[in-house]
Amino acid sequence: MIDFTQCEVNRFRAYGGANGNKINIRYEGKSYMLKFPPTPGKTKVMTYTNGCISEYLACHIYETLGIRVQETLLGSYTDKRRKEKIVVACLDFTEGGKKLMEFAQLKNTCIDSEQNGYGTELSTIMAAIEEQTLIPQQEMKQFFWDMFIADALLGNFNRHNGNWGILVDEKNQTAEMAPVYDCGSCLYPQLSVEEMERVLEKEEEIDRRIFVFPTSAVMEQGKKLSYFEYISSLKNPDCNAALKRVYERINMEKINCIVEETPFLKPVQREFYQIMLKERKEKILDYSMQLL
Repeated sequence: MIDFTQCEVNRFRAYGGANGNKINIRYEGKSYMLKFPPTPGKTKVMTYTNGCISEYLACHIYETLGIRVQETLLGSYTDKRRKEKIVVACLDFTEGGKKLMEFAQLKNTCIDSEQNGYGTELSTIMAAIEEQTLIPQQEMKQFFWDMFIADALLGNFNRHNGNWGILVDEKNQTAEMAPVYDCGSCLYPQLSVEEMERVLEKEEEIDRRIFVFPTSAVMEQGKKLSYFEYISSLKNPDCNAALKRVYERINMEKINCIVEETPFLKPVQREFYQIMLKERKEKILDYSMQLL
């Protein structure tokens, strides 16, 4: 387990976003964004959410799916009040002169769009992907739908236009898809250990967290997409193709090993993550593949 407390802090680099405090540190010669757990918004049982653990787990599971993702390290940090917190260090992929252009910013340059950059109506996202000229349309479309399928497995409720995008090198006039980042909204980060135990006791509670919520942040006709309903409808050929691509890369043995080897977790947390990932795969992705 890594203790990041004594790492050098770069006071001249700061980060936006609403989920928890963030500082820039150097660890083993590399630049990392160190994310602290946010305060829960929906429960009084927890002092801090499991967002940092979710970020770490989700990014490592993304890696097993063959999707380029931000490197993450899990560790601890003791603040000046001597409070130790579980934190996640995310490799800063903008070093070397590249700049992150969030999809929301890119979407804002698409003047024919019916929504602003942060509007998540699916039709406007697809229109912006087709209108933008920095990345080949098919490459960006495949990236979006692969990410959608992976987020369905991980139960990500907050993949909005501000937490995926492209890396731009203005000097060399080049652009590429940025690694997947900001996965702290995966894997039920606001559930306490006690709540996880209660969910595992009843099949209907597990099913509620698969079929009812979390939903995707992407909308269709003003309603957030249900991962199960949208994927299993098979109505979108691009989504179907992504389902095939991602599904064949899923290795539950590797995923279970990641959960087993993650530090700080209590036995019930390991059981909860493994069961929910298994259930989400079977009831959303396996089911949809059988229909397909």
